[in-house]
Amino acid sequence: MLRTFAAAAVLTALPQTARAQELTNIAQNETGDTAWILTATALVLLMTLPGLGLFYGGLVRAKNFLSVLLQVGAVAGIASVLWIVVGYTLAFGNTTGGWIGDGGKWMLINLDNVRSGITLPESTFAAFQMTFAAITPALMVGAWVDRARFGWVIGFAAIWGLLVYAPVAHWIWGGGWMSELGVLDFAGGLVVHTTAGASALVVALLLGKRQGFPGSTLLPHAPGMTMLGAMLLWVGWFGFNGGSALTATDDASMAIINTHVAAATAALAWALVEKIAFGKATTVGFATGAIAGLATVTPAAGFISPGAAILFGILAALVCYYAIQLVKTKLAIDDSLDVFAVHGVGGMLGSLLLGVFLSQDLGGTGYADGMTMGGMVGVQALAIAIVALFSAVVTAVIAIGVSLFIPMRVTEEEEVQGLDVTSHGERSWQFD
Repeated sequence: MLRTFAAAAVLTALPQTARAQELTNIAQNETGDTAWILTATALVLLMTLPGLGLFYGGLVRAKNFLSVLLQVGAVAGIASVLWIVVGYTLAFGNTTGGWIGDGGKWMLINLDNVRSGITLPESTFAAFQMTFAAITPALMVGAWVDRARFGWVIGFAAIWGLLVYAPVAHWIWGGGWMSELGVLDFAGGLVVHTTAGASALVVALLLGKRQGFPGSTLLPHAPGMTMLGAMLLWVGWFGFNGGSALTATDDASMAIINTHVAAATAALAWALVEKIAFGKATTVGFATGAIAGLATVTPAAGFISPGAAILFGILAALVCYYAIQLVKTKLAIDDSLDVFAVHGVGGMLGSLLLGVFLSQDLGGTGYADGMTMGGMVGVQALAIAIVALFSAVVTAVIAIGVSLFIPMRVTEEEEVQGLDVTSHGERSWQFD
């Protein structure tokens, strides 16, 4: 009789236990957070395909417009496929000594219902991070426009994503050794902009200058298109930075506020610098200033106050503007669309400023226990140096290695005729 009663009690309790477990899972998987991150994922992809494509496409000559669109799309495509196959597990798998993730989640198998430490399904987290892995190598397209061979671009970008992007993402975001040091990067000043910027500079040096560089023959063919692309990037960056809060909370809204005000300030400051220097503000300058502000605030967007974000925007405009003059005029390096001077320098500048404006006295979220302002600046500076050097060295090896099988550069005749026709058999604009 006692055993029968006990069994009945257990059976009665089972539905309640299951219901309690179900409620616990719902509490862990916050549907509001998931909905926001899925929306942010779409916004980051919006940045990459129409946004970056139009921004870069307007800056090149008409005969190379389609080649830029295709390279941006194809690079994002190969990066996305490889992210599913092995990139995610290298970046966010269980760490092996703090250097790289293991292979336990290749092909996105064995994903957890909830990603450890956050309220998202791991599939949502993996999808969001995939768009970062896609846009980062696509940023580098701006360094080699007009002259890089399409096959080489795809081969280089595929390997680069696995040997440069994935390890650095693991070091900082995946529980690797830099995160243990206390390095902070809210949305990619180091992982995205420093890696892409340093690598772009190396590729520009290896490829050599475009025919006619520097000269008026290389002027943008559609500045209005560049402006529209920048506007799409600006809007999409709300997902890039706001989504990096990984929650639909005040953290996300503050990151979005800081993102917007930094971009607005930098765009206006850049226009003012142009007005003083040349007598006219330009659409290309306004657009470039906005992107510089966005890149600079990215590593700090969720950690600083809006007042600090305004200062980030002013410094982004001044520093990145003069970085362009240094790279193109004084050093005569043909980083065609200023990937290093805008994204690389902006990302590094923001990562360094973060060490200062993280202070609660300046409106920031505060330092970790035992960390001082000087210590934080030192840690961030060390991370900048290591990530930039690592990216540059590995990029050189990959670029040269791929060129052994596929030439890096098109022929002189192909460059003169334009890549749209010679590489893809199409023309951007037909007026016949």
